[in-house]
Amino acid sequence: MKRLDLKTLLTGALAGLTAALLVLGASVQPSFFSALLYTASALPILLVGLGWGNVAAIVAVVTAAALGAAFISPSFALIMTLVTLLPAGWLSHLANLARPASELGGPDHLLAWYPLSDILLHLCGLVTFAVIVIGVMIGYGPEITDPIVDLLIASVKQQQPEFMPDPAATAQTKSLILLMLPALQGGMWVTMLFAAYYFAVRIVAASGRGLRPREDIPSSLRMNRNSIFVFLAGLAACFFGGVPALIGATVIGTFGAGFMLSGFASLHFRTRGKDWRLPALILCYLASMLMLLPALLILVLGLVDTRKAIALTPAKDADAPKQPDTKI
Repeated sequence: MKRLDLKTLLTGALAGLTAALLVLGASVQPSFFSALLYTASALPILLVGLGWGNVAAIVAVVTAAALGAAFISPSFALIMTLVTLLPAGWLSHLANLARPASELGGPDHLLAWYPLSDILLHLCGLVTFAVIVIGVMIGYGPEITDPIVDLLIASVKQQQPEFMPDPAATAQTKSLILLMLPALQGGMWVTMLFAAYYFAVRIVAASGRGLRPREDIPSSLRMNRNSIFVFLAGLAACFFGGVPALIGATVIGTFGAGFMLSGFASLHFRTRGKDWRLPALILCYLASMLMLLPALLILVLGLVDTRKAIALTPAKDADAPKQPDTKI
């Protein structure tokens, strides 16, 4: 048992070191590639959490945060923990939760695993919290976004000297950018972290260490029904202005991304067996990235198709390599 514990600790420490190196690598090259490295830093945490359990995940998170604080700064370590490390560790914990299906009215010989819809709900909530905390840390507000709009207008005026911006339109643009940035940032991180979770689950399942069954994502990935009320509350908060509007915009971005993910999953499920499935899916993905209306239609599809699918496995499989971390 001691050797097993030591191996688990060393595995977690190695995963934390890998995650820290990926984040440090992303911080030295501000580009689109850096966003991929930040997302990839969640993979080691997810892998050890799904394959070795909570202890390994905690060790990995603590190791990565300590290295970030030592080599960069404590504030950098806090941001890193909020954005990638903590969500990855918590998702792996939720994914390993199981309880007897009989407690939910199911057969006695089956285990019921934590629903994927609730895992996605937790991810949206964690990213919302992270974006809000980071916004407070950096003092996010018009002082940060207004110079961006002014710089853009100045650049246009250099190319077109006759261009005279309307003050009212400029003020409206500044207000829009102020709300759009946290929404886009939150939505992007929900999407990328879920992608990291998806790949981690597949890797762990292929290795034979995972307890959770490999789920059929198109049929099981839906948002929790309660997410609709959170999304509507965020939408309503945008009309109050000030800090409530910023929080509401963040909620719209994060939970909207969750509904878009479930909408695409529903689209995959509904088009199964169709000859035109592949070109239709490619067209939908491209249109959603380039135009607002198709993206809104996918979001609406996710909003109208909310449910909770619970994965079940035979209880005898749970005592082979290890036991689930705890009950739901």
